[in-house]
Amino acid sequence: MIRVGIIGASGYTGAELVRLLANHPGVELTLVTSRQYAGKPLAAVFPHLTGSTELVCEDPTGLKTAGRADVFFTAVPHQTAMAVVPELLASGAKVVDLSADFRLHQQQVYEQWYQTHSAPELLAEAVYGLPELHRAAIAQARLVANPGCYPTSVLLALAPLLKAGCLDPGSLIIDAKSGTSGAGRAAQTGTLYCEVTDGFKAYKVAEHRHTPEIEQELGKLCGQELTVSFTPHLVPMSRGMLSTIYATLAGDYGQGELETILRDYYREEPFVRVLPAGQLPATQYVRGSNFCDLALRVDRRNGRVIVLSAIDNLVKGAAGQAVQNLNLLCGLPEAQGLGIVPLFP
Repeated sequence: MIRVGIIGASGYTGAELVRLLANHPGVELTLVTSRQYAGKPLAAVFPHLTGSTELVCEDPTGLKTAGRADVFFTAVPHQTAMAVVPELLASGAKVVDLSADFRLHQQQVYEQWYQTHSAPELLAEAVYGLPELHRAAIAQARLVANPGCYPTSVLLALAPLLKAGCLDPGSLIIDAKSGTSGAGRAAQTGTLYCEVTDGFKAYKVAEHRHTPEIEQELGKLCGQELTVSFTPHLVPMSRGMLSTIYATLAGDYGQGELETILRDYYREEPFVRVLPAGQLPATQYVRGSNFCDLALRVDRRNGRVIVLSAIDNLVKGAAGQAVQNLNLLCGLPEAQGLGIVPLFP
């Protein structure tokens, strides 16, 4: 039995981790932390977890973690993670970090988009945790940088076509929409009910921090540096993410040919579903699951392809993917604990 701890269990991602791990036959959850709710049962913070865990939230300040878990999830904000991950690794544990602190390999890029990095020595070691692209490296790692939700939806959509040389790498336009849980659980004006309901808006236009992460991983796929146009939007729903991606074709590719490339690339992947012809991804069909649904359409009038990708931002975009990485780190079946049929309606 793998012992697992969660540093930062009182956010949406932390709660989703507990929900998934409660049904995972290969792990035992031994530790959850929360500064805000220290001393309070986690099931009292999240009543939907009643009966799933009896753990009490512990204050992470000065907490001794050595020997208390084999693997830790750090579900804390960026900058907070870089302060705690080195200690967790030094204790001999493995870490799946759900913040942005170890996703970017170049210190100067991270500091350009975030802030000063206090553990840059770990950047080269951290493995980018998208299993469909880096499965072998994840299995050998001790620190996995769990991808962001937007990058997950985009990378899974574009990887097959970029690797096959079907797209002009300089033409990528990403139009993505997310539910409000992507902004986290902390109270802020922009995600209050009255600010979000009955509305639809773009935010952080041309400045979203997931941009360099997307560019880093796409650049690896096509073997050259690239830039993308990325615009995120906030949708008045609790969870879900739909990315619509436009790219100029690098040749005379037809609909069937590109669909075959996409389907062959993901044929053995347990969590990527390339949809049948005529069906398009929608957030309501992946809700609560670790699936990514993909489809594409060729626009022959202007030589472009439109690729669509739907995920649950809290599962495949965060906690579910983190459990997938845990399984790889520990030599467990990759899909263990994640066989969840999407919730509908």
